[in-house]
Amino acid sequence: MLGWVVRIIMIVAGVVTGLFVAKDAPLYGVVQTMVMLLLLALIVAALAFWPERWSLKRRRAR
Repeated sequence: MLGWVVRIIMIVAGVVTGLFVAKDAPLYGVVQTMVMLLLLALIVAALAFWPERWSLKRRRAR
């Protein structure tokens, strides 16, 4: 399961990196890794700052 999440993040990072860096550039892998870490940080930040009231509304609706 964790492998799928990492693979999806790497695919998105590859697409974003491909928009700005040529795939045959020597630093493509480094830039892709940096973009992946940035995406991972954004996902963690979004989960950390998820408003609690949204979760409460969803729990009450069920």
